[in-house]
Order: sequence, then C-alpha cells, then structure tokens
Amino acid sequence: MSGWSEWSEPIVPVQCLSESGIQTIPERYMKRVPGAEVENEGVNIPLIDLKDLDSSDVSVRDGVLVRISEACREWGFFQVVGHGVDHGLMADMQATWREFFRLPLEEKQEYANNPTTYEGYGCRQGVEKGAKLDWNDYFFLYFLPNSVMNPCKWPHLPVSCRELTAKYCGEVANLGEKLTRILSVNMGLKEDRIHEAFGGYEERGACLRVNFYPKCPQPDLALGLAPHSDPGGLTCLLADADVAGLQVFHDGKWITVKPLPNAFIINIGDQIQVMTNGIYKSVEHRVMTNSEKERLSMAFFYSPGGNVMVKPLEEVVSKDNPAMYPTMTYDQYRAFILTKGLQGKSQLESLKKSKS
Repeated sequence: MSGWSEWSEPIVPVQCLSESGIQTIPERYMKRVPGAEVENEGVNIPLIDLKDLDSSDVSVRDGVLVRISEACREWGFFQVVGHGVDHGLMADMQATWREFFRLPLEEKQEYANNPTTYEGYGCRQGVEKGAKLDWNDYFFLYFLPNSVMNPCKWPHLPVSCRELTAKYCGEVANLGEKLTRILSVNMGLKEDRIHEAFGGYEERGACLRVNFYPKCPQPDLALGLAPHSDPGGLTCLLADADVAGLQVFHDGKWITVKPLPNAFIINIGDQIQVMTNGIYKSVEHRVMTNSEKERLSMAFFYSPGGNVMVKPLEEVVSKDNPAMYPTMTYDQYRAFILTKGLQGKSQLESLKKSKS
C-alpha cells in the first residue's frame, strides 16, 4: 500500500467503485457527452495472416508486405493471425490475470504502484491532482531490457502468474522484433534497421500493461481509456474476443475494433512515427466501457530502450524532407505521459511544431 501513498491524492480502485453497486459514477470519471460522437460500426481494421510470409509463392509473400505497409500508412492499426504465439499460452494468460483481478483488494495492494515508475497495480494514468480519471485498473510490469525486469514485483498469486507472464512476454517480444524487421523492409531499409534503432538485443525495451475494465453503470459518460496514441514503438494487444471496447479514430470517425480469437491487434506507436519521420503514423484510439460485462486486455509495448536516443532515421531524411522531430531519449518523451496522463497526440504534435 506504500506505493499509493506517494500519489497526489487518495487512490480508489475502479473495481471497488463498480462492485459497490453505485448507479451514478463520480463526476471526475465523466468524460463523454451522450450522442455527440459519430461512430462507424460497419468497418474493421485490416486483417493480415502472417503465416502467408512462409508461402512458397512470392506473390503471396509480397502481398502480405504490401498489406502491412498500407495498414501502417493508412490506419496505424491492423490485426494479425498466424503470428506464432502459442494459443494455449494466450488463453492461460487471460485466465491467470482475470484471477489476479478477482483477488481480495488487500492481496492486490501488496503490489500498489507509485508515480515514479508506474510498475505494479494501479488505477491512474497521471499525477496531476484533480484530473479526470479513466474507468480502469491495471497492472504494469517491465520485461526488457533484462536490467529493468524484476519478477519479484510481479504477482505471486495466482501461482502460475510469474512463469506464464515471462514465457508470454518472451514470445510476444519475438513477434515485435519480427514486425520491426517487416517495417524496415517495407521502407527499403536494412532488415534490422529499426531493430537496431530500438537499441538491439541489449537495449530494446518491452513492458506489459494488463488492463481491467470493470462494469460501468453509465457507459455513455465514461471512458475506459481516454483518446491517446501509444508513446512507444509497437503495441501488440491481446483483447477479449467477445467484449468489444477498443475504438480507433479513422477518417474522422471512431471505428469499433472487432477482435478475432487468438489474434493480436497491432498498432504503430509515437517512436515509430518519429523514426520514419511521419511515414508511418501513430493513431489516436480509446477504450469504451460496458454496463453488462467486464473486460480484460493485455497491451505489450515493444519500444526503444529508455536511454536510447530516438530521432528520424537518416535514410528517410533529405533536403526536401527534413527531420520533423528533435532527438530525445524514449524516457524523456515518456515523462510527459507519466506527468500529464493521456493527452491525445499533443506531445508529438508539440514537438513537431517546435521544429517549424
């Protein structure tokens, strides 16, 4: 519980609010105006089968690369199957972390996080006092580089949690590396260019955020997560296949993503947008709440190491296409989110404006 005492104001887990039986959410969770937004329910993000990369047909392999390139340029999001991560492991992870969030509050509070690292069990995105809050609880942990990983900070209950989480993160990190190599090839770069720009095997970063969205009595007023783009490199999201919640902002409308079983939702983060000098774009997305069902998702963030200097790659910069973003470490960039919480794409846009 010591971690929560370091926040600027008392912490109340959203799960506790939900299970208390309240019919009206506290005002500080109210973020939406009913009926004010246009949502497009008839569209979904691109779906790509990565197994086709192993086809003996060159045209099939090239078709996968083209579809990924188009998705990165036009959507910033796509969904993958045939990704190589064990389906049984994915299901076990979902079951184990659901069990964690069903533990008594005092058990979960042993892992209460603080605003310095956010690692552990938490309920807030930023440290500003009086800020509007999202309707979710979460557990955040570091996986890469090895120097920052501390499994002792991971839950000891359920008993399978630590072993499963380590194995799962290892497999999804492999998927993240594979995707960076595909993005490099699609841009005409050396296959390992983005991988090395992330810091290579020694410095690349990865972390996992398990999001728990309890039932919300007024889903038309609250948001599970406010609109934001991910600050890291690539996100591999494992979402509930039977409870939609993620929405992507595309062509002026909010698109509700329909997750497929055993699929990952992939999205471009801000650091890839910086490295590609805006060729691949991170996109705003948000999470809706639900009055009938709780929802759990696992976001694996595959990113440059915290001390890695990030800037537009030399190969994509020219006199006619100058660098749009300054050089800074990923930790320097991430400090904005840790202070302010989720603020759309304001951090990235402010950096871009400062270069003009």
